[in-house]
Amino acid sequence: MGPDTVLVIKSCKNQLFLSSKRSTRHLTTDRVLNLLWFATMPPRSAEEKERRRRLHEQKKLTRERKKEKEVQEEKEKKILSKLSEKGEIVIKEGDADKCCYFLILPEDVKHLLLCYLPARDLGAITMTCRDFNFGMAQSRISHLFSRLKTTGAVDQVGKLKVALKFCENETEVREILLQALEGSGNTGRLVTKKSKQGVGVNAGDADEYISYVRFLEEALQGKSLQKIPGQLSSELPPIVNGRFASVSPEHSLCRVGGDGNRSGGGSGCASWGTGKRGQLGHGKRKDEHIPKMLHGGIGYGTRIVQVSAGGGLLRVAHTLLLTSTGRVLSCGTAQYGQLGHGYSPGKQLPDVLRPQNIEHLAHFQCVCVSAGELHSAVVTVDGDLHVWGDGFCGQLGLADKRPKLVPEQVTRGGLEDECVLSVSCGARHTLAVTEDGEVYSFGLGHFGVLGRSYTPYEYYSNNALSSLGVDVDIEREQDGLQYGGAVDNEMRQQIDLLANLTLDDNSDQCIPQVIDSLQGIQIIGVSAGHRHSVFLDARGNVYTCGDGSGGALGHGNLENQKLPMKVIFFANKGIKIMQISAGVDTTMVVSTMGEVWAFGNTKNGCIGLQSKNNYVFTPHRVEIKNESGAIVKAVDVEAGYVHSMIVNLDGSVYMCGVLDLDEMDGPGPEDSITTGSKMFPCQVPNFNIWHRLPEPKDEKKKAKKWVKYGKYELKGRSSMMAESS
Repeated sequence: MGPDTVLVIKSCKNQLFLSSKRSTRHLTTDRVLNLLWFATMPPRSAEEKERRRRLHEQKKLTRERKKEKEVQEEKEKKILSKLSEKGEIVIKEGDADKCCYFLILPEDVKHLLLCYLPARDLGAITMTCRDFNFGMAQSRISHLFSRLKTTGAVDQVGKLKVALKFCENETEVREILLQALEGSGNTGRLVTKKSKQGVGVNAGDADEYISYVRFLEEALQGKSLQKIPGQLSSELPPIVNGRFASVSPEHSLCRVGGDGNRSGGGSGCASWGTGKRGQLGHGKRKDEHIPKMLHGGIGYGTRIVQVSAGGGLLRVAHTLLLTSTGRVLSCGTAQYGQLGHGYSPGKQLPDVLRPQNIEHLAHFQCVCVSAGELHSAVVTVDGDLHVWGDGFCGQLGLADKRPKLVPEQVTRGGLEDECVLSVSCGARHTLAVTEDGEVYSFGLGHFGVLGRSYTPYEYYSNNALSSLGVDVDIEREQDGLQYGGAVDNEMRQQIDLLANLTLDDNSDQCIPQVIDSLQGIQIIGVSAGHRHSVFLDARGNVYTCGDGSGGALGHGNLENQKLPMKVIFFANKGIKIMQISAGVDTTMVVSTMGEVWAFGNTKNGCIGLQSKNNYVFTPHRVEIKNESGAIVKAVDVEAGYVHSMIVNLDGSVYMCGVLDLDEMDGPGPEDSITTGSKMFPCQVPNFNIWHRLPEPKDEKKKAKKWVKYGKYELKGRSSMMAESS
């Protein structure tokens, strides 16, 4: 409104006329009031103008996006209508407005897509589409059938090239799925709102189904990934010991729990058995008679992807845990440096009662861990092998017998130029598998556990005396050693003792060497036992070597084998193996049909078998029956010294053997699983690996109030003096 504008007020049906020299406009009363308000208001500042400009641009952009979305929806409707006219897709009334077009695909196309869709991506779809859980209820059977019956991997590193045959038809798949979703007792698992609407094959419990399929893909196909923020995902080795469970002569470990926010169930860890050395990781030196989950965010803030229980017949034990970020946790006995934490500030090696990060591996992403009796080893994502612990028998592969308190890379024997796939630590030896299918062995070679020829350790006095600066001429004869020079016969015993205690040794038992007899055979998995070794090739064949006195080699006799020899029983029967485990004079394997076979020592039913001579030297099948008497199938097995563990297809866990604990803490509870001998596999009650569980919390004890005791505290000093006078 300019200076020449003249406002003429005339009442004509609530209307005003605005006149000026240039024009006359007909305005309403509201419009005139707005013009008067704008004319009298102060000018806008630069900041206000900029704010209004940005607001205008934002509104414009919102309108453009809305228009583009409408155009895109219109195009999609046209495409669907054309496909419907051709008969390729049948669109029901109201389906065109749904955001998930997967549900309106033909059944055969839907089944084909699900066969190639990993469970991880399947879970991502369910999080973005609320109708997907119920829409895929009819497609679960075919999806699960594709996981239980496969054709085998082709040209994939470390994977089997044979087919899995856990079921023959969809009827068996339906029974397996129903048992998995409804079995295992009262585990206290978390249940979503969608799952509460129904339980069964055709109900809306797809959340539980996805967790179960993730467990199966990891167990049967080795699909386990490590995800680090800002980095590409790395795949873990398909064939390893301790994927779900691990045992030592004194304690047991098993993956369980997890809330499912970051992963499916089985991301936590439970332990039980002897806890006097802190190997259970509960913060106390106390035995546990039933599985108890580890606290401290394990399984929730920290996801566990592999467990390994170390220990042997020396009454020492330790635990290794591998996380999804490639970190390694350890706890238990540190007497021989097997925890990898080094000296404490007081120059000691104290036991660790809770899992603690190995700081010397903080700059490495580890993909495989293994705990032996007195030493440990890990494999990094770059294919490097790091070892630590006791090395008196050369089991560290560092060309000497010195112990290592912190992890050190193995760079001898050509292993530094190889890409290591997995590692397995035995009592006094170590086996490492490369991506090329070769096996390197090092450590104590007695009984033939190394699977190759080796030079004996240097037990003579040359190196010991030369290291002391003694100039002595020692000649070796057939009947012994002849000492001369500055050494008299009275020092014979002391010299021999020094010779045996020297830690420098040039024997190839202390250096990694490839097993030549396995050249041309692609080995994908190994398991180092107490006095024998077991190998698995890509065709599902098993090879063993070492001590055969207990029948653990499975060759039908009790003789030792210096070189790996194929277990001909499986080859003649056409049985293909997918998982192996070597214990103390025991061996257990799982076939591609879910059958468990065992051979070796059978004392107290430690492998689920019985025999008159306490051993079987040929493979025998171990029958696993549930509460109803039906035979169930297995996916993993762990053989120990006095007991063994079997992981079944539905996620339940069975134990056989005996694990008697000390009664210093009193008798165990009524539901204890560590008392009594289990001659045949018995199910661990109310326990399932893939079930998602609430996070355990530490019990908070109420602080005790200060209480006075005795006359002096109640009456005070003055009153006591008055009474005495």
